[in-house]
Amino acid sequence: MNEILDEFELDALTELVNIGVNRAAASLREMVGEQVHLSVPRVALVSREKAIATLGEGNPDTLVGVHQVFEGDIVGRALLIFPDTKSLELVRAVAGSELSLEEIIELEHEALAEIGNVILNGCLATMANMLQRSLKMSLPEILRGEASKFFDLAPPPEAGKVVMLLYIDFALRSREIRGYIAMLMDMPSLAAMKVMLRGFIDRTAGGVVPSNAAP
Repeated sequence: MNEILDEFELDALTELVNIGVNRAAASLREMVGEQVHLSVPRVALVSREKAIATLGEGNPDTLVGVHQVFEGDIVGRALLIFPDTKSLELVRAVAGSELSLEEIIELEHEALAEIGNVILNGCLATMANMLQRSLKMSLPEILRGEASKFFDLAPPPEAGKVVMLLYIDFALRSREIRGYIAMLMDMPSLAAMKVMLRGFIDRTAGGVVPSNAAP
């Protein structure tokens, strides 16, 4: 489904996503007081079925995710997804290794919601700003279950979902965690994003995404 966007549009989208994730990493650094590495090595547009299969392949166990609805010129749902076995490790990395297991479990829901909010909001708000658009985000909610649960939520978006799947590498306090950011959009929203990306490309010198646009 990557053919929905041409090569220049997909490159521009990947660059915008990386800038957004870098800014989210900066916000996380302020939370935890140490270096946070977030990178997005690959962006792909896939069907809902392919997204479910991809998440299920390397994660046979339960997944945990933070999801938020976004509305504006495009509408859809954004999710930050990790293997459930990594959730307490992620919370411990953020909250501090000096806390007991009981304290980590007690903080898990609140901490995951905050982490998801920082990453998803930072990523999407930056993208919207650079595309000269605005988005409204709902409050974060926590989900647990198999991969299919994350892609079978009530609208938005309506039928005909396309999933923008971002493979994300997360390194914090010497812990390395791999997860995904998924954005579910319908075809009208994807068509609108295509127009926005083309406008962004046209605004940059020679149609090349500026490499110095990082925070």
